[in-house]
Amino acid sequence: MAAVGACFLQQLAVVALLALWCSHGAIASDPGLLQDFCVVDKMSQVRVNGFPCKDTKDVVAGDFFFSGLHMAGNTTNKQGSNVTTVNVAQIPGLNTMGVSLVRIDYAPNGLNPPHTHPRATEILTVLEGSLYVGFVISNHENKLFTKVLNKGDVFVFPQGLVHFQFNNGTNNVVALAALSSQNPGVITVGNAVFGSKPSISDDILAKAFQVDKNIIDRIQAQF
Repeated sequence: MAAVGACFLQQLAVVALLALWCSHGAIASDPGLLQDFCVVDKMSQVRVNGFPCKDTKDVVAGDFFFSGLHMAGNTTNKQGSNVTTVNVAQIPGLNTMGVSLVRIDYAPNGLNPPHTHPRATEILTVLEGSLYVGFVISNHENKLFTKVLNKGDVFVFPQGLVHFQFNNGTNNVVALAALSSQNPGVITVGNAVFGSKPSISDDILAKAFQVDKNIIDRIQAQF
């Protein structure tokens, strides 16, 4: 067990370094730091693009800490996957740092469904198992790029592009991903299109997808 734990920590360190690369690259989506840090002041009523800063004298080590990525997420859901997020909501010290992290667990045949991160590039590494992953580039070409990833492999999903991960094996899979924003956002395609509140008109969706309205109604009922 000690060897497994050490291996996990080594892989986590690699992802953390990759996260720093994402956050300080030329295309990072968050603004650069103008001070050492800007820990979120959760009591402030000020509304800014990001979060207001806590007074430095009130900052503690816990503002930069999160525990729990060693624990598997619950994958007993329709998609068979679970995302454990570590962003500015979990670590106030990430405010203005331009980086965040997620752990993703996949049951056999588990899917992290097609989605986008509007504010971040994602770099993912597989810790255990194998994943089929891919992303689609923007309209006109709509070219699909896919790859099968094994333990230790790394793949990049460019900012804003629709992407997915699928466990087509018979064992559980664990992955870690770094994102180049303190708050990357996530838009799951199916939820956004078929599960919006209020619903997008089935006339619009039927025309967009070139199918009968009854089919749209049945799909919307799943969301």
